[in-house]
Amino acid sequence: MSANASSMRARELLVAAPVIPVITIDRASDAVPLARALVQGGLRVIEITLRTDAAMDAAKAIIADVPDAVVGLGTVLTPDDLERAQKIGAAFAISPGYSDGLLRAAAAGDFAYVPGIQTASDLIACVTAGFDVVKFFPAVSAGGLAALNALSGPFPSVSYCPTGGIGETNAAEWLAHPKVVAVGGSWITPASAIAKGDWQGIEMRARAATKLRG
Repeated sequence: MSANASSMRARELLVAAPVIPVITIDRASDAVPLARALVQGGLRVIEITLRTDAAMDAAKAIIADVPDAVVGLGTVLTPDDLERAQKIGAAFAISPGYSDGLLRAAAAGDFAYVPGIQTASDLIACVTAGFDVVKFFPAVSAGGLAALNALSGPFPSVSYCPTGGIGETNAAEWLAHPKVVAVGGSWITPASAIAKGDWQGIEMRARAATKLRG
């Protein structure tokens, strides 16, 4: 089955973003200066995880006040989460796994959605639903590059955004893989830096991350 409009849109976004900061925000007031630091550092595509009460307000603030940022919602677990992402004007949604309900909801439109996978069975479900861009999570503990190589054989059309256990020491190795369109990671926006308002430090990490893909 060919890729659906949702998956094609996701590919367009991810190929432009070698590294996607995966951000957990506890205070919505941190969102705009954080996003500005990332954009200034060269990382426009960012993921706000739905793990805190402040997440949705943070995403809304960035969408409203940092127009150069391409904001996605992560930890999307239900079709309701997917609908919320669209309603606030997010550019994409991404999940740590998938469900039949999520795949059906996303395939019905052209809103960019990236389901999460670990196994060949997961990939069969996603590919037959029209999704050929997926999140490989948790990438390192699920088998690392060896697992990705094994999956690439029977699923040659699939591209990956590995996340989980990827940091500045191994991101370049993942990005060198021909089936990897982008990687996600939290090392660019560590909780300690956000708590201190170290926007300059985050901007510097972002600049370094833009150079990871050779």
